[in-house]
Amino acid sequence: MGEKILVLDAGTTSTRAMIFDRRGRMESVAQSGLTQHYPKPGWVEHDASEIWEKTLSCMREVVGEAAADIAAIGITNQRETVVAWDRNSGEPLARAIVWQDRRTAGFCAQLKEGGQEPDVQRRTGLLLDPYFSGTKMRWMLDNDETVRAAADQGRLAFGTVESWLVYKLSGGAHLSDASNASRTLLLALDGEQFDEDLCRLFGVPKETLPQVIDTHGVLANCGANCLGREIPICGLVGDQQSATIGQGCLSFGDTKATYGTGAFVLTNKGTDIPRSDNRMLGTVLHQANGKRTYAIEGSCFVAGSLVQYLRDQLGLIGSADETEALARSIDDSGEVVIVPALAGLGAPHWQPDARGVISGLSFASGRAQIARAALEAMAHQTHDLCAAFAADSAPWKSLRIDGGMSANDWMAQDLADMLELDVERPDFIETTALGAAICASVGAGFYRSLEEAAEAMRGATQVFVPKMEEKVRSDRLARYARALSAA
Repeated sequence: MGEKILVLDAGTTSTRAMIFDRRGRMESVAQSGLTQHYPKPGWVEHDASEIWEKTLSCMREVVGEAAADIAAIGITNQRETVVAWDRNSGEPLARAIVWQDRRTAGFCAQLKEGGQEPDVQRRTGLLLDPYFSGTKMRWMLDNDETVRAAADQGRLAFGTVESWLVYKLSGGAHLSDASNASRTLLLALDGEQFDEDLCRLFGVPKETLPQVIDTHGVLANCGANCLGREIPICGLVGDQQSATIGQGCLSFGDTKATYGTGAFVLTNKGTDIPRSDNRMLGTVLHQANGKRTYAIEGSCFVAGSLVQYLRDQLGLIGSADETEALARSIDDSGEVVIVPALAGLGAPHWQPDARGVISGLSFASGRAQIARAALEAMAHQTHDLCAAFAADSAPWKSLRIDGGMSANDWMAQDLADMLELDVERPDFIETTALGAAICASVGAGFYRSLEEAAEAMRGATQVFVPKMEEKVRSDRLARYARALSAA
């Protein structure tokens, strides 16, 4: 048996394959970008075949001739994105609908008007928002003749991205781990499998859905046709839950924030099913032997994608790295404020039809002010979440951060200043991949528990301490509140 863990990280903008040793050190990585399709305003799609083919290519590139060294595979993935495929051919039936997609806002509004949201939230921990998978499945059934015909003929398989990859890797296993299944609107938080009543409410045939399984253990097998030998799949976990595990947030009250395409905050809530009075989400953090640990979550849809927008759509920067130097080049943003609602507003506002706002512009406003305002928007959004978590009796003692944007020292310090909390950043910020490695290492028997694995596999951290004067902080929050009302 090998000593290495192969992690597949199927993200929103790229897919990666990474090799970790049993001490949590990343030894190699292969990465390939994914094409984003925007057929209409508010619609976001991926080609599921491209996700699979590029994942397989990255796997083969990073493993090379050393498949014998791989003890287990761990998979982490963009959540809520829905793939529909043919059980017989194993081929996609339509483009995948990405988590950012807002096309089902009208259907969600109908359900809300019908008084369904309180019961849905009580049972699933989720709100009626286009973000989640169930309404995307319903849209495919209602609007794609190929998908509808496959359902009528018993050939349709629905799944989130980890489910799609396991199906392809294993040659036919139709599985979803509990962390991803809890993001569909179709799983009751206390239910073992997808719920009949919820499936009826959303119009999704239960027989099209995967079996719900643990996040770690020997879960399936990757066939020999992929890497030349059969390798067990020992970890499956949604990307934000994976980052929470990778940050070692395994005790009640531990909190992390991931700043990637979006921004996602999770607080460990232990074995009690979380309830929110402030429009936060309840979710499964991980599951072992059928027993669940839960988290309360706040999701902001736009974080790193705002910087990408400044680069690709507006041409204000040449690379994301420029934002830190631009932010440092001026004393303040000149009262420029950005509300990054380019894909609607997530928690705690949940306004799918909101649109982005740039306020406070003057002739003195240049690209430095706009770049700084974009970074400040991360702290503003996070402050909204911090207040809502506190109102739900889940106050943050400190905040552990990760994701690509967290490498920006200016932003990390700004978070500490605006939240008035210590902000802790690991030296190795790819904690999403590390969390999948931790899950797979436990599933493979390297460690007895997630806690033991995290202790062994997490590295050193850096702490940012609050320094901002209160008046500066309160003035900024007041400007943000005014801009938010315009969104």
